[in-house]
Amino acid sequence: MREKKIRVLVTGAGGFIGHHLVTYLKQKGYWVRGVDLKYPDYSEVDADEFELLDLRRWDSALQATRGIDHVYALAADMGGMGYISAHHAQILHNNALINFHTMEAARLNGATHYLYTSSACVYPEYLQTDAQVTPLKEEDVLPAQPQDAYGWEKLITEILAGYYQQDYGMETRIVRFHNIFGEFGTWDGGREKAPAAMCRKVAIAKLNGNPIVEVWGDGEQTRSFCHINDCVEGIYKLMQSDYRKPLNLGQDRMVTINELVDLVAKAAGISVEKKHVDGPQGVRGRNSDNTRLREVLDWEPQISLEEGLKRTYDWIEEQVRQRLEEEVANIE
Repeated sequence: MREKKIRVLVTGAGGFIGHHLVTYLKQKGYWVRGVDLKYPDYSEVDADEFELLDLRRWDSALQATRGIDHVYALAADMGGMGYISAHHAQILHNNALINFHTMEAARLNGATHYLYTSSACVYPEYLQTDAQVTPLKEEDVLPAQPQDAYGWEKLITEILAGYYQQDYGMETRIVRFHNIFGEFGTWDGGREKAPAAMCRKVAIAKLNGNPIVEVWGDGEQTRSFCHINDCVEGIYKLMQSDYRKPLNLGQDRMVTINELVDLVAKAAGISVEKKHVDGPQGVRGRNSDNTRLREVLDWEPQISLEEGLKRTYDWIEEQVRQRLEEEVANIE
């Protein structure tokens, strides 16, 4: 007798990580429904079904989760530091509605597994005041003091997922992303993350012949960055595991933003001059402790920062080139 195909829902499927995950799960043989407010910006829809739904609405959450076995909850109102530092009320309100509705609707509709995508933004600000930060372990989240509303909402939804496991028996998984980047993601408009922003700035510098690249702050703030291909593989491995507590997912190689700019410039094959300007910087330092990731999944991200940035830069340079050519054509 043929085994029933598992039916999967990916929320936020029109977004960066979501649309990559849809493709990955389809390649694994799952039946996939994607849900978002919009279609993917830079690629075709690979889902078996794709529905435009606003998960802030209870009726939409019920519709999205109907007939679903596994939920990968990625939908969120979010962006880079410039965005999340300026929209606290909107982010907390929207994301709380999205996540509370989706989790309860999944339970009522009989989903057996639910993976919630959290963030390194849940970690306390007081542990991230030094650029040479000690890598953050999962248990470092308490006592709680996230820097912004985005982190607070992520943390409370992590707690909710734990209670859904405890009270209702729904198998919940919680992943904490550490700065995911890669191709086919937002690269301009204010919601882009640091790697994409730097790739855009360096591409403009290269194509316009102006080597100056603006960097927010002194550029000595530190982060680690994980390529999207490693991200979706890690998500899938966690869902297949029996680990029910929050788990970091990211690279554990820490670099300064100044070093990030230099790596992007190297990928572009040019030299640049950094111009440091005022702008939101987030915490001073953040890095992932991957000890538990290795223990739980017997795996860790494989793609080097250089390789990931080269792939990302090449794609973004082509986007910038096309836009510049369109601007010239419009002037003519």
